[in-house]
Amino acid sequence: MSSANEASIPLTAMPRASDVEGDIAHGQVEVKIAEARTAQEPARKIVIPAVIIIPIWMACSISVILYNKYVFSTLNFPFPVFLTTFHLLFSAGATRVLQRTTTLVDGAKDIDMSRDRWVRSILPIGALFSGSLILSNYAYLSLSVSFIQMLKAFNPVAILLISFAFRIQEPNGRLSVIVLLISVGCALAAYGEVHFELFGFICQCAALAFEASRLVMIQLLLHGLKMDPIVSLHYYAPVCAVINALIIPFTEGLEPFYALHRVGLLVLITNAGIAFALNVAAVFLISAGSGLILTLAGVAKDILLITGSVIAFGSKIMPLQVFGYSISLAGLVLFKTTGGK
Repeated sequence: MSSANEASIPLTAMPRASDVEGDIAHGQVEVKIAEARTAQEPARKIVIPAVIIIPIWMACSISVILYNKYVFSTLNFPFPVFLTTFHLLFSAGATRVLQRTTTLVDGAKDIDMSRDRWVRSILPIGALFSGSLILSNYAYLSLSVSFIQMLKAFNPVAILLISFAFRIQEPNGRLSVIVLLISVGCALAAYGEVHFELFGFICQCAALAFEASRLVMIQLLLHGLKMDPIVSLHYYAPVCAVINALIIPFTEGLEPFYALHRVGLLVLITNAGIAFALNVAAVFLISAGSGLILTLAGVAKDILLITGSVIAFGSKIMPLQVFGYSISLAGLVLFKTTGGK
């Protein structure tokens, strides 16, 4: 996937467990080895070969989504706001540990985060991200993983439509074809869904709208700032955790605490740990290969995730959905390989 220029909307910023391939277009990132060196000594990079890091990233991405579904459904812990809040608190703490023990978060030193910038940029973007997380996780309570993954292919269309509305990007023939391909594919996938639930569908569509708005806001408010996934977590995780914590009393109340015995501390920690590992893997993934290779890796991950959900949870997929999703993937690949232009 090629990096987006100033006139386009990148699929970047803080990663989602289910959609981290969007951060591939964020640009190059240096990860320095944490050891003493002289001022004249050039910084060295930790480089993990693509043949190693891509499977690790794919495994983490697939695992965290299936793990979340397992917690919600199999363990009967239907409290997505609580689980998301725990993830964010874990990530907020983990990034600060990494900041003090490694150089993985050194990118934060290059960002002048004033109070005014935090209030005008980080806070509203964090609020949008929080809404996206909550709504998308609520969708998992009633929709299958495979169907949700098919609907997520609509995300580039939502980004383009919002960017058109804000006049950040002008429509053209190629973008119109992309919008048409993805829209038709998602419509066919939705029409062919056997266990369609309106509430879950509305939640997922709203989550896509929040996520697309977040990405557009990043382009408008944080233009020129380079944040890799770990640095993004460093800034956004505490904001989102506080917002989510304020929402819990009005959505789930004390019920998650009464039901903690169903999951146990070990499940919560390992679940959050895999989600955080996904973001660490994304840092090394950025410089692991060309945009085309990473885009194809993202497509392969989506296909494996849908296959895994069918095997793990017995989700039913109709031939019409396979056909529709194939059309959406074609539009998605075209969007990413052209940089959304």
